[in-house]
Amino acid sequence: MRRDEAAMVVRHEAWAQGTPAWVDISVSDLERSQHFYQDVLGWEFSDSDPQYGGYCNALVGGETVAGMSPPMPGMDEPPHVWVTYLAVDDVEQTADAVTQAGGELVFPPMQVGAFGTMCLAVDPTGAVFGLWQSDEHTGYTLANEPGSVTWNEAMVGDFAQGQAFYSTVFGYSYQDMSGDGYQYATVTLGDEERPVAGIGEVEGDTPPHWAVTFMVADTDSAVARVTEAGGAVIAPAFDMEYGRLAVVSGPDGEPFAVMSTPEDSAEDD
Repeated sequence: MRRDEAAMVVRHEAWAQGTPAWVDISVSDLERSQHFYQDVLGWEFSDSDPQYGGYCNALVGGETVAGMSPPMPGMDEPPHVWVTYLAVDDVEQTADAVTQAGGELVFPPMQVGAFGTMCLAVDPTGAVFGLWQSDEHTGYTLANEPGSVTWNEAMVGDFAQGQAFYSTVFGYSYQDMSGDGYQYATVTLGDEERPVAGIGEVEGDTPPHWAVTFMVADTDSAVARVTEAGGAVIAPAFDMEYGRLAVVSGPDGEPFAVMSTPEDSAEDD
């Protein structure tokens, strides 16, 4: 999936091992967050299923693009952050590989009905991510289209340590794109030349994390919708080689990025 060229992807099969395959978030007020993301990204939602803690899928044109759930009753409220799940062929085997490579499990593999099996882990630098072994739910079925995920990147606490960990566990290869004052690389899998993700080193007091970028038709319009819907701007929109990007936050303060491609911007002009 060549996300850097923003080619639309519709996929209903399981994603290849190590590919970002799903993103989800736990929110403090499900209805409020649904309205926010509907206004900003045009999402519709499946019914909130009580059997799975009120979890629901976000949809664009009938295709799944993300997941959302309220806090579990009686449990401590979890951090409100977008979590990236990496596709795996065998979640138990990969969970073992995570711990052997110096990572830790936030909680062990857990079957989610007929949908698949999940696990949450943290890499040795402190970035949390998920594992997803799909069954009926293969992850997002739409990418690189307005309202869907277009890029995921591991922003790690130590660049060399992070690269070594993900290479060991998932077989990642890297194309270095570091510059003056920053370290960054794109991620490829196997013989594929097309990048599936990125990896960089966090700066300052920012904690390690996996960052998520959603595609939009026009970045400046999306930023305006964010503030109108009750979100905030973390980093104003700026132009780069691959499009126009802004970093914003949602109703619970959760950060995410929005980006339009140069082609989208030209069409809007």
